[in-house]
Amino acid sequence: MNPVRSPLCLAFGLSALLAVAQPAQAADLPVDVELVLAVDVSRSMDAGERAIQRQGYRDALRHPDVVRAIRSGLYGRIALTYFEWSGPGAEHVIVPWSLMEDEESAEAVAASIVPSQVSGRFGTSISSSLLFGASLFVDNGFAGERQVIDVSGDGPNNVGEPVVPAREAVLARGIVINGLPIVLRPGGYGGFDIPDLDGYYRDCVVGGPGAFTIPVTSTDQFETAIRRKLIQEIAEPRGRPGTPPLIRVASGAAPGGADCLIGEARRNNWMSR
Repeated sequence: MNPVRSPLCLAFGLSALLAVAQPAQAADLPVDVELVLAVDVSRSMDAGERAIQRQGYRDALRHPDVVRAIRSGLYGRIALTYFEWSGPGAEHVIVPWSLMEDEESAEAVAASIVPSQVSGRFGTSISSSLLFGASLFVDNGFAGERQVIDVSGDGPNNVGEPVVPAREAVLARGIVINGLPIVLRPGGYGGFDIPDLDGYYRDCVVGGPGAFTIPVTSTDQFETAIRRKLIQEIAEPRGRPGTPPLIRVASGAAPGGADCLIGEARRNNWMSR
């Protein structure tokens, strides 16, 4: 069965997302950024890679450089939530919206990152993760100067809605999408993987003012890449020599040659065998 739904169904779903957007309430706490961390745990990542990824987020969130970046903002605090995802409907919030403003609060958030109940059998739905992530900003009790979804993944969208319409719906709400493409197998591996995942993220996933991607090419880069990504989203400093490259992207759809439906095509080919 083709995983891409009909245009009518897709339009209805994206319209529903846009309809729930609400202005900040007067009682919402002002913060420098509202940050959603959307972390891929689909079956293409083995248990060891998932554990390394989680530890990378724990170590990065409690790092002194991240805490200093938080304190450097106008309000000196951010709001953050962390969820893990695989396929449509397979999203699980691990860390609910939490205030980060000092070492103690950063440590509390980092310690809350534990293995999720999400099963990886549902494929990879970046589109669903983006729509779910966007829904988390509604009535969350915070009023950020910026709203950012930070999505990691090791493969293209291959199930659920196509990724580009979902991305455009999220961008239309003024939410920035940044990416952490995990390229541990540069030549591609398995039936659903692609060799140029960082290009796919650049052209098909991320967007908004100042959007960027940071590719991870080895397991020992997780913490460094995540830390740099967090600092960039909070304070936008310059990168240091030896850190994973930061690839900036145009505010809207980035020009490039990536096929944004390649994941769906590969899944269909595999299922038709």
